[in-house]
Amino acid sequence: LRRNMLPGLILSSPPFQMFTNSDEAVINKKLPKELLLRIFSFLDVVTLCRCAQVSRSWNVLALDGSNWQRIDLFDFQRDIEVENCRMTDITDISVSFFLSLSLFRTFSQNCRNIEVLNLNGCTKITDSTCNSLSKFCPKLKHLDLASCTSITNLSLKALSEGCPLLEQLNISWCDQVTKDGIQALVRSCPGLKCLFLKGCTQLEDEALKHIGAHCPELVTLNLQTCSQITDEGLITICRGCHRLQSLCVSGCGNITDAILHALGQNCPRLRILEVARCSQLTDVGFTTLARNCHELEKMDLEECVQITDGTLIQLSIHCPRLQVLSLSHCELITDDGIRHLGSGPCAHDRLEVIELDNCPLITDASLEHLKSCHSLDRIELYDCQQITRAGIKRLRTHLPNIKVHAYFAPVTPPPSVGGSRQRFCRCCVLL
Repeated sequence: LRRNMLPGLILSSPPFQMFTNSDEAVINKKLPKELLLRIFSFLDVVTLCRCAQVSRSWNVLALDGSNWQRIDLFDFQRDIEVENCRMTDITDISVSFFLSLSLFRTFSQNCRNIEVLNLNGCTKITDSTCNSLSKFCPKLKHLDLASCTSITNLSLKALSEGCPLLEQLNISWCDQVTKDGIQALVRSCPGLKCLFLKGCTQLEDEALKHIGAHCPELVTLNLQTCSQITDEGLITICRGCHRLQSLCVSGCGNITDAILHALGQNCPRLRILEVARCSQLTDVGFTTLARNCHELEKMDLEECVQITDGTLIQLSIHCPRLQVLSLSHCELITDDGIRHLGSGPCAHDRLEVIELDNCPLITDASLEHLKSCHSLDRIELYDCQQITRAGIKRLRTHLPNIKVHAYFAPVTPPPSVGGSRQRFCRCCVLL
């Protein structure tokens, strides 16, 4: 593996005459080879390549397969040239530069043991790339193709044929993917645990029905901004994926309380729920959810404009593990709801972040109710008109390390009095 930004660095063994004759160095005599190999395991790619040029013995140690199971090339945004490399031991690699088709085919042929591959943002990735993966990388488990916008259903069909062990797939923002690609994928990859479909705007309920029918191991599902999905498809997910722990449907404005009921009845292990901008959700649905999903840790309820203090009361009673809660733009929330939250079981040792931006009914009294939340690390208070500097100062006396994000408009200076000469700022003069 030769890197253009580091001329002369070659991963494959170079001629021995390139090395100094230091095999009898004191360090090689004093330290056993196993210990030196362990030391080398902590080095980055560049340092390993430099060590490989020190001596014959160090060359063997530096290029040992155990040091090349994971490679992260995100820091090197340059094209690379793949030669006859010893890459068969690599199982985990991340790249973020432009890969030509011929280069990627060579890469996949030489990395047949690859299990984790991150191609996030590689704009030259196409269906042909996934065909190469399908043909040469049958052990692939984790694949990140986020923002590889050229891939289509053909990529998912290829992966389904050649990568049956796939457990995690990220195709966020791949907006050419439809239900046909999802159907092919899930039918042949029953072990899928994490599926990231954020921004796949063509997906409809039919795609979700295929996921619910064929992915019983699913733990994480991200459907953010998949605006065409409705209750019908998501209910199928809930009924078929009982191990679900993380669900993001933020920006899916068609969903209703029926989803919260389905989650409560079928997914008791749920830990993360993101439903920002789902304006049809109400206290009724969140009551069912809270009473059945006691392991909830993170909830994003931003712009769930219909919820009231009733939701906070239920969360404070039934969700003792709650750590992060976003209530921004929930304009019906009052100090009383925060009071219940601040006295609930999650308050003292769990609650770390609470976001209350644009909650007009929140006052300094809410800050008083949060003083006993000893783990509280951050609170968002932008555009909370009834919050004052004095209230924030009192909160900080109890929680000195808390990060408070708030904004107070500067006071308008009084008009100048006396004197006949008009005063203008320099900007006005220039204008």
